Amino acid sequence: MKRPLPILARRVMTLGVALAGVGAFIAAELPLPWLLGPLLACLLAAFAQAPLAGLGGLSVPLRTILGVAVGASITPDMAHRLDEMVVTMALVVVLTVGVGLIGVPWFHRFCGFDRVTAYYGTMPGGLQDMLVFGEEAGGDVRAMSLMHATRVSVIVVAAPVVLTSAFGLNLTGPPGEPASTLPVHEMLIMLACALIGWKGGERIGLFGASIVGPLIVTAIASLTGLIHHRPPAEAIVIAQLAIGIAVGARYVGITFGEFRRVVLASLVYGALILGYSALIAWAVISLGLASPAAALLAFAPGGQAELTVLAIVAGVDAAFVVAHHVFRMVLVIVGAPLAMRMLDRWEK
Repeated sequence: MKRPLPILARRVMTLGVALAGVGAFIAAELPLPWLLGPLLACLLAAFAQAPLAGLGGLSVPLRTILGVAVGASITPDMAHRLDEMVVTMALVVVLTVGVGLIGVPWFHRFCGFDRVTAYYGTMPGGLQDMLVFGEEAGGDVRAMSLMHATRVSVIVVAAPVVLTSAFGLNLTGPPGEPASTLPVHEMLIMLACALIGWKGGERIGLFGASIVGPLIVTAIASLTGLIHHRPPAEAIVIAQLAIGIAVGARYVGITFGEFRRVVLASLVYGALILGYSALIAWAVISLGLASPAAALLAFAPGGQAELTVLAIVAGVDAAFVVAHHVFRMVLVIVGAPLAMRMLDRWEK
């Protein structure tokens, strides 16, 4: 029997595959080479049964870069606009309920998954939280994991296409200023904000501590005038690479049966909710509540980290985008178990 590769060797292989994806995207002049290149390369390698492995604990501190980047975007002008988001925040509730009404019947009635798996595989909340809730309720953890991974993949791949083709945005340029041009003391302050926010957030049980914690602490630094820049472009590039690997590597070990039964069904689901979220974004744009790109990214039911990267690279209002995703995540994490209990009582 062939011995499995050590985890370090698998991670080195994964990094090599990811960088090859980056190179291919750069050569072809495709958008978001440091995010979509690793994602699609790792995805294809996983389907080919390559023994890839995620970055493990390293991916968590790299997410703090995104929190710092968004926190640095929260200026006094942005803080004064929070009252304008009441309507758009209410539409997040409409989005979340609608996604559930589309996904649960699709997976349960049409695709034959049990009700718990269909429910928690559909909810557009944090992956780990939905898997924990679903496992405790007796759902199929592997199927739910693939459902969420495919939903995120569909959104992350489709959104750049829309941003470039419909809105003419350039997603191939650097995502910020190089480190050599930024004040050293501001970069040290941002590093401190990342560590304090991340670890402090974990200590108090903050949701999404690795992103939201640094976001809050950096926002305070930005609002008080301690910093005036975002993290350097090199840091945001590394964060993109880590996120692309994380999404693509979730398909490691997938079988043909899982692809046929779970992934194909999830691709259809992803397309359905993408269309639904586009309708809500269109309403927001029509009401003049946000720019087209910001509305699209704020209401796309994908992963918080992935869409944060897209907002930063696209140069849209990242604080607006993240505020809506954080609200959606909190809404789902708090509301999903309660709604599940109500459904159980209804059926009884």
